[in-house]
Amino acid sequence: MTGTGEARTIHGSSNDVPAYLADTYWWAYVHPRAVYVFERQWLVNLILWGNFNRLRDAAIDALGERVQGRTLQIACVYGDLTRRLLGRLDEKAELDVVDILPIQLGNLERKLPADKRVTLFQGDSSALQFASGSYDQALLFFLLHEQPEDVRKATIAEALRVVKPGGQLVIVDYHRPSKLSPLYWPMKGILHTLEPYALDLWKHDLEGWLPPDAPISELRKETMFGGLYQMLRITV
Repeated sequence: MTGTGEARTIHGSSNDVPAYLADTYWWAYVHPRAVYVFERQWLVNLILWGNFNRLRDAAIDALGERVQGRTLQIACVYGDLTRRLLGRLDEKAELDVVDILPIQLGNLERKLPADKRVTLFQGDSSALQFASGSYDQALLFFLLHEQPEDVRKATIAEALRVVKPGGQLVIVDYHRPSKLSPLYWPMKGILHTLEPYALDLWKHDLEGWLPPDAPISELRKETMFGGLYQMLRITV
């Protein structure tokens, strides 16, 4: 792979974990054993009912056949999303990944080959430390359903802020399926029990959390796999 042989740097030193994350998702992301349990490709695929690979590929395809310029992935992801995205980078492209949890950044660093085009940052998605308009595209992959409404709104606003005019924000997340879907009731029960914020995405259109003054020139939305998931492609 182009650019191998140089270590990535994890920037940031804060150990503060947001209360909502510590209270609701300690078992999935925060606890030291969380990575051991969930960092398994087959398990990530199972959690998404066998659709992880197709959702991953759809998100990366939305960024381009060859990903150019500077890309920001907001939040680490279990599975091989970031490694596959790295494989699509142009020789002169850059990929930054930001996450609030050092344990997740450390896990991602172990999964990725050394590559000078990739930099990992510790930071809060709702208060990004990057300059406005500093990225050509940004990706939110199954993050928003894990956040309470105020944090979700701030995360979307920040993602749009750091993308330059003409750039794109890609969002992939849950969506309410038809009640005729065999997964409607099982998913409702699972989300209610384990991921209470996710049901917000069943009750409201995700685009309803866009800032009212967001500089958006185009918004394309599609639902996938019986309406269980959605992808938004937003051009700034």
